[in-house]
Amino acid sequence: MRRSLTLSILSLSFFMVALSAKAQNQSYDTKHYNLKKGLAIQGYDPVAYFTENKAVEGDEKISVKINGVTYYFSSEANKQLFVKSPSKYEPEYGGYCAYAMATGDKVRIDPETFKIVDNKLYLFYNFRFTNTLKSWNKDESNLLPKAEREWGKIIGGK
Repeated sequence: MRRSLTLSILSLSFFMVALSAKAQNQSYDTKHYNLKKGLAIQGYDPVAYFTENKAVEGDEKISVKINGVTYYFSSEANKQLFVKSPSKYEPEYGGYCAYAMATGDKVRIDPETFKIVDNKLYLFYNFRFTNTLKSWNKDESNLLPKAEREWGKIIGGK
């Protein structure tokens, strides 16, 4: 009886730790994500960037919430592709401007200003006569590793 009780307590403790870790991962996702009211990419369809090579506004009726982040899609097919492999379609750097990330800055983006590099979605600031995608394209080979390094610092990794 005592052994059974001990095993039950250990099992419950393990379960609680696992739930806590999952909750921490969820708060990590939203803490470091460029969101407005929990919405990613200002409501644009993350899959369309890859399948149509253009920014397409999503429909709030076709949405999914993963780790506290809501995504809109332009079609049910795109939603299903995303659900199968979210990390394949999520924007890099939490949806912040890739160019600004090279200096460790979290800067808003224009969802229609983007680039796909090595099957990864990068978004850029494009307001007030400043299109950071143009600057990025001039020095991408140097900016990309800097942005990766700075993002690692932000999320507490590398």
